[in-house]
Amino acid sequence: MDLRGIDLNLLVALDVLLDERSVTRAAARLGLTQSATSGMLARLRAALGDPLFVRTQRGIQPTPYAETLAGGLKRWLADGAALVRRPTFEPRRWEGSFTISTTDYMQLTLLPPLLARMRRAAPGLRLAIVPLARQRLAESLAKGEIDLAVTIPEFSPPDVRSRRLYRDRYVVAMRARHPLAKLRRPSLDDFCRFEQVLVSPTGGSFEGPTDLALAELGRRRKVSLSVPSFLLVPELLLAADLVAVLPERSIARRRRDIATRKPPVAIPDFDVIAVWHPRVHTDAAHRWLRETLADVARDLG
Repeated sequence: MDLRGIDLNLLVALDVLLDERSVTRAAARLGLTQSATSGMLARLRAALGDPLFVRTQRGIQPTPYAETLAGGLKRWLADGAALVRRPTFEPRRWEGSFTISTTDYMQLTLLPPLLARMRRAAPGLRLAIVPLARQRLAESLAKGEIDLAVTIPEFSPPDVRSRRLYRDRYVVAMRARHPLAKLRRPSLDDFCRFEQVLVSPTGGSFEGPTDLALAELGRRRKVSLSVPSFLLVPELLLAADLVAVLPERSIARRRRDIATRKPPVAIPDFDVIAVWHPRVHTDAAHRWLRETLADVARDLG
């Protein structure tokens, strides 16, 4: 018999009938009426070409053919149930890996507390952090080359899932003993007269969002150093009388060494989001990753 020609629900009913040896008890276990269960038995007989059961005073007795089906049928149904059962996810026993794509600023902000929390919960975890490649982000997520990206909404590709993690703002940063740090509210003139360092992720630029805002006011600042990474800036600020406009969270752990002031020019705040491909949205391990990341971001305040 071709298996495609039989309703698989009938095989579930046959397994229960073989267990119960009673149409009445089988119907109750299946959650069906007795007549519906009898109808399924009639369809089974027609499909398999055998009576399968005969009536007795104590219920129904399986035929020899039905008895030969019993063991194999139960194993087959158990294997099928295991195949479609969603596995439980236990972080402490899990030995898998995640690849997260993000910028150096977000590595600096989120990675230390994220790694600490994930390692405590999942000692067998392996975590790979790779640079954010905006042009290939959608492709990398779709192919599974990366599991999740942390970025800003403007860089998020279409047709992905996303979650807001936190909002950050820009501050003027300098070493604690910098002359500008002595002023509670530096003026625009104060801000523009000191040499500054700018982070240019694409490399080599001496202009950024701050310079666009200044240009609207007909002003310029003195950017004398351009670097490719936020990771370098705290050490540079401590080494020289330089000023930098940075996301506030990027220097949160250097409060004792670095002073901050409100920029004297309006620079828009920005959101940080996590993005992932829809194909992993319901995956238990991936869901744990997203929830852990969101918890870490929430704890940052």
